Amino acid sequence: MTEPTPLDRVTLADVRAAADLLAGTITRTPVQRFRALAQIAGTDVVLKCENLQRAGSFKIRGAYTRLSRLGAEEKERGVVAASAGNHAQGVALAAQQLGIPALVYMPLGASVPKLSATRGYGAEVRQVGTSVDEALAEARAEVARTGKTLIHPFDHVDVVAGQGTVALEILEQVPDVGTVVVPLGGGGLAAGIATVLAEAAPHVRVVGVQAHSAAAYPASLAAGRPLSAKLSGTMADGIAVGTPGDVPFEVLHRLGVEVVTVTEDQMSRALLLVAERAKLVVEPAAAVSVAAVLAAPGAFAGTVVPVLTGGNIDPLLLQRVVQHGLVAAGRYLQISVRLDDEPGALASLLETIAAAEGNIVRVDHRRTDTTLEVSEVLVTLQLEAKGPEHCAAVLDRLRRDGYLVT
Repeated sequence: MTEPTPLDRVTLADVRAAADLLAGTITRTPVQRFRALAQIAGTDVVLKCENLQRAGSFKIRGAYTRLSRLGAEEKERGVVAASAGNHAQGVALAAQQLGIPALVYMPLGASVPKLSATRGYGAEVRQVGTSVDEALAEARAEVARTGKTLIHPFDHVDVVAGQGTVALEILEQVPDVGTVVVPLGGGGLAAGIATVLAEAAPHVRVVGVQAHSAAAYPASLAAGRPLSAKLSGTMADGIAVGTPGDVPFEVLHRLGVEVVTVTEDQMSRALLLVAERAKLVVEPAAAVSVAAVLAAPGAFAGTVVPVLTGGNIDPLLLQRVVQHGLVAAGRYLQISVRLDDEPGALASLLETIAAAEGNIVRVDHRRTDTTLEVSEVLVTLQLEAKGPEHCAAVLDRLRRDGYLVT
């Protein structure tokens, strides 16, 4: 006997209907072969560049689908949303196109570019709380007070259907796709993609990726129901969601979608690789798909398609993440060396580093440290290096020349 389809279960037909609705509104984002990652993964890798989507992320797909299906009275009353930034921009842009008043709650730590862009699309922005979950609670309270319609970032069939249109494009653009790797927060995008592939290409594997310090799905899937997880700090604010949505969770649980986690170091290395070798700017939440492939070379069969979900990153955060990525990739080295406090000691140290081809970017020379003898100084240096092997070579050269290096 065939299992009945619940009213809140998304189908391939729903996603195809959303694609028709979105035609002419969204960008059909390009795909790009990523040879640098393919060499590491041992298989072809093709990036799906949703970072080049309108408003800078895939979120416009679900937001426009949801808003366009509201009734006339609902549109007149207006809509409310909560987001760290990408859903905010998607809702704001969709509301602007459809002539609907929009109010968006964003966490206090939301990046300045995302705040500016959301306001630039015409939405009213109010900042509250420190997470998407807290902003969402305030959005729900606003709905109760005013009767406006909540546009949930992931927990609605129309939103999931809209996000699933990414998979329809992947199947057309990468017909030999074997695995799709998807950043995973609340689950709307992963659920939409999994729905399409389960019906249209069941041989394609779907892997969801969460930040290790903000991962609600592994425990929830193991328990068979959405559970709330305590969030720790992560640079991937776009997927820092404490509780999976009911609608996407049902899809991911029913279809047995795998979920893996990546660390902050893995994330920053991935973001650096994408910027340096693919020439694309993405936000940390988007880089987790690449990080998962980097972390498990050889674990993916067939052509792998990591989805780059967004490119909305604060330049200041980008600077910090790139620096973090350089350290994680062995391209940046910080050392401390004790020297005798005498003329020429520092010059000799710098000559040794130069001979090892270390590029010095900062020197800190301290005589006042409780660990030092009266006749000693502590020199801390920051160096640019060519990779882990070069770092090891610099350290080896210093130690061979008699320096005590930390």
